Amino acid sequence: MRSLWLLHELGLEFEVVTHTLGPALRDPAYLAVHPLGRVPALIDGPVRLFESGAICEYLCEQYDPGTLWRVPGHPERAAWLNWLHFAETMGQHLAALTQAHVVIQPPEARPQIIMKLEAKRLSKTLDVLEAGLDGHDYLLPGGFSAVDTGIGYSLYLAGHFVPLEPYPNVERYFYRLQDRDAWRKSLPGPGEPVILTRPFYAVPEA
Repeated sequence: MRSLWLLHELGLEFEVVTHTLGPALRDPAYLAVHPLGRVPALIDGPVRLFESGAICEYLCEQYDPGTLWRVPGHPERAAWLNWLHFAETMGQHLAALTQAHVVIQPPEARPQIIMKLEAKRLSKTLDVLEAGLDGHDYLLPGGFSAVDTGIGYSLYLAGHFVPLEPYPNVERYFYRLQDRDAWRKSLPGPGEPVILTRPFYAVPEA
């Protein structure tokens, strides 16, 4: 979804190839694109990329007219790179929470200590965003950029595990992002499979 959102922001023509989680992702043809059998992966002519942060930077360098990224030498370049990779930091905690709340079966085998620790760590990343958004609408003072797609997607997932209400800057920012047409186009359509099927996954009491 993160990469889809950026593709829509760039206005590019592209084809989405979906794969069912499980054995289909271990097919040799797909492993030739993504050696770990995960998603997303991008094919652009001879280019093969399978890290979403790298996909973001590549698409901006190749196709953005200068609005969604910050070129080397730009005053906001360092901040752009920092937020780009901060989305990966958030992603680590989100992946752990998704696994603990959804993937591990049976439910009684789910590690409550991990759930609580990762929720607390995710909350700390929201503290950083709350401070980073103070005084402006987007992560960079210059306005909306590709890093907002990465962080915005992370917030879309984060709201399933940690309430956003205690973070007013973050909450307003997330509402602002959801008003974008490209955001709406990237959302799963009716009947499309999703991993998180509940609006919120609270840590169960022991």
